[in-house]
Amino acid sequence: MPLCAAAVWLAACSPSQTDSGKAAKQAEELPPPSASADTSATPAPTPLPGVLPGNMLIADRANNRVIEVTPDHKVVWEFPQPGDLQPGQHFRWPDDAFYAPDGRSIVVNEEESHAIVLVDYATRRIVWQYGFSERHGSAKGYLNGPDDAYMWPDGSISVADIRNCRVLLLDRSTKTIKAQLGKTGVCAHRPPTTFGLPNGDTPLKNGHVLVTEIAGNWISELSWEGSLLWTARAPGIHYASDAQMLADGNILLVDYWRPGQVLIMTPTGKVIWRYAPRSGSAMLDHPSLAIQMSNGLIALNDDFRNRVVVIDPATNSIVWQHGVTDHRGRAAGLLFVPDGLDIKPPDWAASR
Repeated sequence: MPLCAAAVWLAACSPSQTDSGKAAKQAEELPPPSASADTSATPAPTPLPGVLPGNMLIADRANNRVIEVTPDHKVVWEFPQPGDLQPGQHFRWPDDAFYAPDGRSIVVNEEESHAIVLVDYATRRIVWQYGFSERHGSAKGYLNGPDDAYMWPDGSISVADIRNCRVLLLDRSTKTIKAQLGKTGVCAHRPPTTFGLPNGDTPLKNGHVLVTEIAGNWISELSWEGSLLWTARAPGIHYASDAQMLADGNILLVDYWRPGQVLIMTPTGKVIWRYAPRSGSAMLDHPSLAIQMSNGLIALNDDFRNRVVVIDPATNSIVWQHGVTDHRGRAAGLLFVPDGLDIKPPDWAASR
């Protein structure tokens, strides 16, 4: 996750923005082995029928892999496996992974490796890359902390280029920038002109993009032409992460912090629902992405507790979990800082 490190950014930081920079620095570090007060293995909840409407894709960040698991926890796809990476290819720190609308690709951003890749689901091969692995920058073809890379219906790729303080829409065939929101290297909340460390760029059904900013915890809806529809500050959180627009127009986002939170707010900043236990097995520790599934339940990755959970907002209880609370690993049933997730669409890759 991003650091408030650029000199141009530090010079422009207000007190509240500096707090966001501290939050970002904390987020950069992996948790110690006993990051939670409860260091014993917490049994996963007994799954209720229909809790997970489809397979789940998990970006298992510190294990340098992406896996697909079934509702009953079987791993049915994993990348990379031995032989998947070709000479000269790298795959490190997968921060998010999403099923692409083309029905055959997985979109992965490697935030600390400064690259975006497309992985062909059937062959488990990297078939496209933007950015240079392990090299960051702002010149043509470079990224600096890419987050939340998505494929759009027309095949374009968007990404929040955090440390460059911009959101990009890329032409896949030419690897050129089709549209840019924000001014490269200018890190302040003045949308649509500039943004303060944007870490979310969620595609919306109307063709607009929902931008999340770490600095100041701002959420904004914009068109790619640069029109600002609205902007609102997420209340009562430390570090806004990866806002999603729900079907009713409200906004779902998480607080990447310890204790963490997940909340639903209106576009005017009014809180509709909040989940924020402060201790015990229900507490979240640096959750980074939450999505509402078709059944209304909330799935999120609880990064530093090494688990992905599903929360029932009607009861504020965890009703499904993959990973063992506070136990990191790569063996069956374990995760190590899971940082991204997606639910497989029912018609996705139907012919494979």
